Amino acid sequence: MRRPVFRLSPEKRRGLLRKARHAADPATALRFRMVVRMGTGISCRQTAEAFSVVPATAVRARQRFLAHGWRGLLDGRRFNGTRKVTAEFVASLTSVLKYSPQTYGWKRTTWSRELLRRQLARMGMPDVAESTIGRALAAIGARLGSPKPIVLCPWPRRERERTLARLRRLAARATDDEPVFYEDEVDIHLNPHIGRDWMLPGTQRRVVTPGKNAKHYLAGALNSRTGKMTWVDESSKCSALFIKLLFKLLADHKHARCIHLILDNYGIHSSKRTQQVVAQFGGRINLHFLPPYTPDANKIERKWRDLHGNVTRNHQCKTMDELLAAVFDYLRSRNRRARRQFAARRSDSHSRAVI
Repeated sequence: MRRPVFRLSPEKRRGLLRKARHAADPATALRFRMVVRMGTGISCRQTAEAFSVVPATAVRARQRFLAHGWRGLLDGRRFNGTRKVTAEFVASLTSVLKYSPQTYGWKRTTWSRELLRRQLARMGMPDVAESTIGRALAAIGARLGSPKPIVLCPWPRRERERTLARLRRLAARATDDEPVFYEDEVDIHLNPHIGRDWMLPGTQRRVVTPGKNAKHYLAGALNSRTGKMTWVDESSKCSALFIKLLFKLLADHKHARCIHLILDNYGIHSSKRTQQVVAQFGGRINLHFLPPYTPDANKIERKWRDLHGNVTRNHQCKTMDELLAAVFDYLRSRNRRARRQFAARRSDSHSRAVI
């Protein structure tokens, strides 16, 4: 027996369109519009094609309308009762994420959605599904990232902050006669560091490694005023590498009265050989040491992270020469960009001074 054609009067179709325009969410509006279209005698399959949905979606919308009228097209979750993910729930989730599970007595070392649900329930929050926890995490902008390992500085807090403030003032007063540099070394590995990357669903990118690792080392100095990077390289990380950088800085800044270097407490920076060479310069090189374990205060550290992110992580180079060529090309392009930015800042400051 042939099913009778589903039709609605023009007045009913106009009423449904008005409700679609005032619908709170797109899915509800879509159901109203599909019923309006089917109400003109168009089949469910044709309606589904017009709205780019599967036919079952159109069939369910028509069945809900026939069973319950226009109220059947509303979001069914309105019958779920009191909303569970309240502002208090989100605030509790945010506070929990500030600490590790072990802080709350759990043996697990990282948070999972199930463990977050159980911890919030223990705190008196509603017991919700793990998928609800996932939506709440997305709503507050939480991300699944890698923690940063740190070592606490052994210095007293007041002494550490006083030293860091003095070094910041030194960098802020840098001039052509007395340039200030942030100095540090970086290891270049032929075997690539593996890092996160975007991939298609169901696939995993493969990074072919040479197998036997090789290392090379760079010593770099970041000009605190211009942003230009000066670097040298060696096959070993020893005092000779650091001393080579000092000679490079002196050659590039022949007219500087004194060159200041802000650097960490690595052994090659204070070795006997380094001290002898620095003494020979007659005060033209001045070393300023950071408090122990304060890498974030050394601004060149961020530049090395950018180098790894742009060049060495997941790289496909087969030889160290090929990898070093890519490293040097990146540093040179970075210097060109820093030069343009510094020129733009000087031009802008000169224009404001004239005004």
